[in-house]
Amino acid sequence: MKKINLTHAMFGEAEKVLYQDDDFKATTFTYPSSVEGLRIDNSRGHLVVLPFMGLIIWDAIFDGISLKMKDMFSQPLPGEGIADTYGCFQFTSGLLGNGTPAPEDDYQLHGEFPTSKMDHAYLTLGDGTLTIHSDFEYVKGFGDHYLSEPSVMMRKDSGLFDINLSVTNLSKYQPMPLQYMCHMNYAYAENGRIEQNLPDEAFQLRQTVPSHVHPTPDWLAYNDKLKASGELINQLDDPDHYDPEIVFFSKDLAKFTDVAEFRLHLNEQHNFLTKFKTSQFPIATRWILYNADQQVAAFALPGTSTPEGKHAAEKAGTLIQLKPMEQRHFSVTTGLEN
Repeated sequence: MKKINLTHAMFGEAEKVLYQDDDFKATTFTYPSSVEGLRIDNSRGHLVVLPFMGLIIWDAIFDGISLKMKDMFSQPLPGEGIADTYGCFQFTSGLLGNGTPAPEDDYQLHGEFPTSKMDHAYLTLGDGTLTIHSDFEYVKGFGDHYLSEPSVMMRKDSGLFDINLSVTNLSKYQPMPLQYMCHMNYAYAENGRIEQNLPDEAFQLRQTVPSHVHPTPDWLAYNDKLKASGELINQLDDPDHYDPEIVFFSKDLAKFTDVAEFRLHLNEQHNFLTKFKTSQFPIATRWILYNADQQVAAFALPGTSTPEGKHAAEKAGTLIQLKPMEQRHFSVTTGLEN
């Protein structure tokens, strides 16, 4: 397997082809905001990842179809948290606390990790695959200490790719709380149809209203209607009611299937796919939002818990306590499927 270490010196204002063969091309560049970007192409399309900024997947386009949400950002911006640059296709939500913090939680939106400055980044070339890896060591005096190793693997001639994460508790004596959501901000597809290998009854509408949501009377009435009916939104045909956001949470998916598969059908030719093991991700979240600034149909966000905060996960019994020197692995297959 061939390995190419990435250094900051490889990234400049002008694009630079770092690697190219019959199946893949890797190009480095720097945004005007100073954030370093890496574009990896195959015959079907490309991903743009931020190798030294949380290994965020900023953009994803295959067969000329953009996978990411409509947003307000023209480029990634450096910041302390994901809200400072909420225009990406995918980010790592967590890892000590995840999602929208409740009043009793003491961390920022989606946790400390999403925009972390990665320590190392490198490419590996395998048999028909190209993978971008990064790693980051988090350490606080009198606090938690972990190693996070995200990676994204692209396949030749495919619109599907794998998002992987390994987390190791580097403390030699104390456990570490772990919450992780693979947060994929998929594009809203007008009249798109969502299907899954799970019964609709596996999901319920979010029962709380987080601080960033500002309800209108019409939205509250629509929510009450959804609650009363128990309906899961599987057809994107009512955008006037998706602002503020509509959110569903699943029950323990492992009770229904070993491998969860979700598809958002765009047309007769293409669909978005998200597939994962329920032993790794027992919870899935569905997040739908539609307004003039932001349009997203995150039809399946795999998580170790719901994104309602660390205390909520602890209360629900879904907060992982990683033992000293214990490691966990997570993997999601996603992208554009014919």
